[in-house]
Amino acid sequence: MAPLIALCWLFLARHVLSQDEFNPLKHVDPLIGASNGGNVFAGASLPYGMAKAVADTNSLYSNQGGFTLDGAKITGFSTMHDSGTGGNPSLGNFALFPYSNCPDGDINQCAFPKKARAEFGAFGNGSVTAKPGIFGLTLDSGIRADMTVTQRASLFRFSFPPVGPDGEPSQPLILQDLTDLADSRQDNATVSVDAKTGRITGNARFLPSFGTGNFVLYFCTDFRGADILDSGIYVNSRGSTLVKDLTISKSINGYPLPGGAFVRFKSGDEPILVRTATSFISVERACSHGENEIPDFNFTKVYEAATGEWEEKLRPIRVSTKGINESTLTNFYSGIYRTMINPQNYTGENPLWSSREPYFDSFYCIWDLFRSQLPFLTITDPVAVAEMIRSLIDTYRHVGWLPDCRMSLNKGYTQGGSNADNVLADAYVKGINGGINWEDGYAAVVKDAEVEPFDWCCEGRGGLDSWKALGYIPVQDFDYKGFGTMTRSISRTLEYSYNDFCIAQMASKMGKLTDAEKYIESSSNWQNLYKADQTSAWWNGTDTGFVGFFEPRFLNKTWGYQNPLNCSYLDHETACSLTNTGSETFESSIWEYGFFVPHDQATLMTLYGGPDAFVRRLDYLHDQNITYIGNEPAFLTVFQYHYAGRPALSAKRAHFYIPSFFRPTPDGLPGNDDSGAMGSFVAFAMMGLFPNPGQDVYLITPPFFEEVNITNPLTKKTARVRNVNFDAGYENVYIQSATLDGVAYTRNWIDHSFFTEGKELVLTLGRNESLWGTRVQDLPPSLGRYVGFNGTFSAAAAGVRTGLGARPVKRYKSEFALGGDGRSGL
Repeated sequence: MAPLIALCWLFLARHVLSQDEFNPLKHVDPLIGASNGGNVFAGASLPYGMAKAVADTNSLYSNQGGFTLDGAKITGFSTMHDSGTGGNPSLGNFALFPYSNCPDGDINQCAFPKKARAEFGAFGNGSVTAKPGIFGLTLDSGIRADMTVTQRASLFRFSFPPVGPDGEPSQPLILQDLTDLADSRQDNATVSVDAKTGRITGNARFLPSFGTGNFVLYFCTDFRGADILDSGIYVNSRGSTLVKDLTISKSINGYPLPGGAFVRFKSGDEPILVRTATSFISVERACSHGENEIPDFNFTKVYEAATGEWEEKLRPIRVSTKGINESTLTNFYSGIYRTMINPQNYTGENPLWSSREPYFDSFYCIWDLFRSQLPFLTITDPVAVAEMIRSLIDTYRHVGWLPDCRMSLNKGYTQGGSNADNVLADAYVKGINGGINWEDGYAAVVKDAEVEPFDWCCEGRGGLDSWKALGYIPVQDFDYKGFGTMTRSISRTLEYSYNDFCIAQMASKMGKLTDAEKYIESSSNWQNLYKADQTSAWWNGTDTGFVGFFEPRFLNKTWGYQNPLNCSYLDHETACSLTNTGSETFESSIWEYGFFVPHDQATLMTLYGGPDAFVRRLDYLHDQNITYIGNEPAFLTVFQYHYAGRPALSAKRAHFYIPSFFRPTPDGLPGNDDSGAMGSFVAFAMMGLFPNPGQDVYLITPPFFEEVNITNPLTKKTARVRNVNFDAGYENVYIQSATLDGVAYTRNWIDHSFFTEGKELVLTLGRNESLWGTRVQDLPPSLGRYVGFNGTFSAAAAGVRTGLGARPVKRYKSEFALGGDGRSGL
């Protein structure tokens, strides 16, 4: 027996070693999305960290996250950023910029203004290194800039060539300015430099990038590594070593007047370390962050700690690498990584109110995040999600409303519904607790549904009188109680309907059955904008062949009109954003919004003519490029074939979009990452379990790997999805049969207990569509009844012989009910 025992121990040792050796970080590339409008933050950050250090470029269209790989030049290195946002560039405050020396020793021969110093900011793409927790590049001047971070402080390491551009020995000058990425600085910014220590401190008032109001940010910067030669301040293109303090105006022409401070060093023989920290509270607090978090300027120590935090966050998901190429692994793990850049943990940095609750910022925006990013974190990091939920509820307590978008301590613009309702419902039905006061959370979502804010540009819902009286938001509504951009009547109606359904789920599970019935009823308001005889034609007059679309309605219940194809991917003329001339749908067409009834696909399918007609319409949406996967409303449409009993088509669509539209390259994202929304779509799709957000539903498709293991950070149990007959060429992408914990499983969806209880789902794959998951009792929950199914999907549509004779049409109840657990069974 001894040799056998020894062999067993050897096997166990090797197994443990393989587990310990697994390092997901080697498969992460932060530069994915650094060009072509991905707008990612490519620099050094901790998970949800406030400090985010990276090089900022002067890209004309795509530097919202700071750094780009599109030929633009570096204008500085700053420590505050958001990731993947649209609109104006975000943060990028108080940038540093290094010079090896100033020609002839004259500081005024160094370029101070941002626009001027960009001429010295050229770099080679091949010099860029980016890994979780560290970022670096080499300027064409020979200066190497590396950076890493703690939670609220950044450590930069500048290495200089032995001589400057004038051939003289290096006497480095490092400046720090009072601008941000968007040049939004307001009046009376200040900066001071200490003549003895070189410490630079200051503050400035800036504007948020997609919201109202403003914010004041403070900074504190210290240097280590070389003796100081002199220091001073600069205004516009001139500096002085005699002046150490500056207060500067915005300027009179709308562009911030250049200003800041600098420190010059006697030698550049050794790297110069620059520690800079920020605070929304005070300079003293910023200095304290730097001193406490990076006391010894040890670059390696800070970097290794950052790496350790990232490795801990990404370890819960492990996949089989058998037959998988590196690009597939990089695509997957980089997507997971990007889900944890934003929102940002600003706990202790909120000057607006005093609270013991966590404070998270950079919810940018929940209209984007509720669809896949926050549901993904609910699986991989439920502790952080609980803190985010507590922060949202605490914002409601002190501001009066749940935010739909929030950044830089300010209210962001509401894009559609009150979609924080969906986020709270998603967490609640999946059992997220972690100190959340769910009674306050419920009060918050009910207020969204019942009380109209005076300014609904940035919170709550507008048009509630009409919503309650008419059951829809009218085009050209008469709304005298609150004010906002009077557009998006269709998309707001559809989103409000789903918001109310999410509230109903919470009410049902909390035992508030009267409320549940009320909000279930109003969640059907989407039907009031459905015009059964509405046709759709292309702009050249060619009919699409489909009838029945949502359309705007007036207060008097008569119909308005919007071409169902307007605001689609192919429409380059219509205004579809937050403008007064915007359309009745937001960033999406009526064609695409025609599928946004996440809670009642059965009723929608009936209106569209049944499951086969529903599939044909979905096919047309995708095949004709009406939808575009680079925007979040497209995500769920990839998987909505499940509701028509055709889960194989969802798998087929997922494999079409990945990697065709999502590649592990700088230009590999089809649109801006939206704080990790695109990353979470990739991760969910490749993992083979896609959520219907706001519900306890995950739609099953085969993972892109032979095996996926997801360890719940709270229960420590590992859920597993395993493919039988897996092939890395992805010929076998259709589920033939499945077992759940060894028992035959025919439903094409699972619930969250799969993750918390550590179940095993085994999928047997093949090359052809099968009958698995196609029966009406296998379909995901729907508020209405499934109609038009003959016990399986249409044999003619699928090309499958069922061997079944014709059956009477049956009507099946959904799994949603008003019982205490929200389920009634079939």
